[in-house]
Amino acid sequence: MLHRMQCDIVRMAGEKIRSLLAEMQTEDELFSSEATLHAVEAQLLVMSQTLAHLAPELHARLHRIDWQGWGQLHHLLETDGQPRREAVWYGVRALVPATLELVADLRKREPAWFGIDY
Repeated sequence: MLHRMQCDIVRMAGEKIRSLLAEMQTEDELFSSEATLHAVEAQLLVMSQTLAHLAPELHARLHRIDWQGWGQLHHLLETDGQPRREAVWYGVRALVPATLELVADLRKREPAWFGIDY
């Protein structure tokens, strides 16, 4: 059940990011909208914190995730590190989509890991 909850948190935060960025066409649009940027960074922090605390078994099954990229982004967001524009843009354009895809793939391949009774 822990695996399911952790992956659901990651999925929901990723979907929120996608919806926040749906109308935006460029990097400049994101970084010129302070409210949207703040909301996106908050969801990236939720994702990075959850990924940093994944159960070891789940972490091992998601070995293709860019753990280093998530770790760097997590550090920047948690410490309010600057500059971080490049890291945030990499997060929304590469880390989030790839992570959501890998989690969805794992759920399809190993559904028993995500059952309520596990």
